[in-house]
Amino acid sequence: MNDPGNPGARTEKLRNFALTSLFAAIIFLMTFTPIGFINLVVIKATIVHIPVIIGSVLLGPKIGALLGAMFGAASLINNTIAPSLLSFVFSPLIPVPGTERGSFWAILICFGPRILVGVVPYYVDRFMCWVGRSDKKWRFVSLFTAGVAGGMTNTLLVMNLIYVLFQDAYAATRNVAPGAVYPMILSVIVLHGIPEAVVAGVFTSGVGKAMFAYLDRGKAKNNEGGTNQK
Repeated sequence: MNDPGNPGARTEKLRNFALTSLFAAIIFLMTFTPIGFINLVVIKATIVHIPVIIGSVLLGPKIGALLGAMFGAASLINNTIAPSLLSFVFSPLIPVPGTERGSFWAILICFGPRILVGVVPYYVDRFMCWVGRSDKKWRFVSLFTAGVAGGMTNTLLVMNLIYVLFQDAYAATRNVAPGAVYPMILSVIVLHGIPEAVVAGVFTSGVGKAMFAYLDRGKAKNNEGGTNQK
């Protein structure tokens, strides 16, 4: 537990607050601008969840969940003010096809998976670090795996919740029979989810490794400063 009277603890708390604010700003910037997407020729992969994943492994599951909730809030706002064909699954203010009102189940889809995107990567990274023990080269593997896990958490939960909660409405938007919906869900998971997860893994391993090194140097300086003061 951090000692409030310890300058090192105060510095760490301020640093965590600054990083949380930075990641939150990046999430909203990516959501409302084209930079939240990468053109992979065949598809456009979203990278909005990447700050949530990196924040999770750097700052822990509580802050990760908070960033995930911000991701969900940004998604809800974006789908409400600039609705697309499927915005009804992310915003309760957008009418479900065939009805005149939205569904509050959209809140579950919008927030539930995104909050877990801020939790799952932390524990995957911790587990992978335990597997690799003190091997520094393994750090890239653990961060990459955490990034992939975060990306797949988002895609798998969102798409399967859409199937469970909005199967008929989804079928109507795609002009297919309800029985054809899950094969379409699987195609989205494979064609969109897997590339997005790989992109998340690459970003998380690269950026995460650099940021961990930076934070470790900062902690070392703080420890040296505390020792000198004593």
